[in-house]
Amino acid sequence: MKIVVLDGYALNPGDLSWDQIKNLGELEIYDRTPKEKILERSKGADILLTNKTPLKRKTIESLPGLKYIGILATGYNVVDIKAAAENDVIVTNAPDYSTNAVAQFTLALILEAALHVGEHNRAVKAKEWTQSEDFCFWNYPLIELKNRTLGIIGFGSIGQRTAELALAFGMKVIVYDRSPQEKISDPDILTEGLEFLKLRELYKQSDIISLHCPLTEETAGMINQKSIAQMKKNVIIINTARGGLIIEDDLAASLEAGKIQAAALDVLTNEPPAVSNLLLNSEKTIITPHIAWATKESRQCLMEIVYENIKSFLEGNIKNQVNLN
Repeated sequence: MKIVVLDGYALNPGDLSWDQIKNLGELEIYDRTPKEKILERSKGADILLTNKTPLKRKTIESLPGLKYIGILATGYNVVDIKAAAENDVIVTNAPDYSTNAVAQFTLALILEAALHVGEHNRAVKAKEWTQSEDFCFWNYPLIELKNRTLGIIGFGSIGQRTAELALAFGMKVIVYDRSPQEKISDPDILTEGLEFLKLRELYKQSDIISLHCPLTEETAGMINQKSIAQMKKNVIIINTARGGLIIEDDLAASLEAGKIQAAALDVLTNEPPAVSNLLLNSEKTIITPHIAWATKESRQCLMEIVYENIKSFLEGNIKNQVNLN
């Protein structure tokens, strides 16, 4: 059984071990795979593991021996799951491995947008405090989170954990989810103190909007000129989900116009972004390089889920399949 890892570096830059997966077959690991090398490196593999290396229909159809694709992430938009199903290739993902990490990072972005800790640290290091006439100064308005309204779009495990943390800060939390009754009726999901609303109402009421939904045909570009027009003036946008949820030119224009106060983003549509990306040059953006998921604890959990997924597949008991027919 040949197992090929197309882009293993982000998961394991050297501080984790591949040994468990090595025990399941002949393992071939690449740190990164450029587009022109995807097919070449995939040939002969029974199992492919990918994080962000795309596996499109043409590639999948060119690999008749391929049996299984394991995605080293929760989101699975990098794989053409329909083409995989049509070619009898099982596709699995790794759910819930980074719930705590992404939720705490979401709160870190909210706090940074509210308090500008990093900017004030830089100002102090630039000697602005030593030159101040007063005992303190601030270069940006400082916002208290208590009684502010946080709108959460997508109430999976990360959205749920983010809501818990926000409630601890005294925030009012409102939620949009495509299956609200399913979440409300689930005894294992804490919904006390939350209000589920239609998306239009969430846009209208939120002081801060945080995205936690998957990137699908329905959600792609959902933050756009039209939806932004429905939001409060000075709303703050947080995105730790997928960059493609936002039309970036529309966001940049709304930041420039003052409709949106700030955007704190851990993800962008193209990663790494082009130098010409307008959001990179805005004073109203906080951008981090897609690291919300990347604590060592989360990556270790991910490695274990990937191992269990492959092991279960080999034993005929498939876990976490995303391309069900």
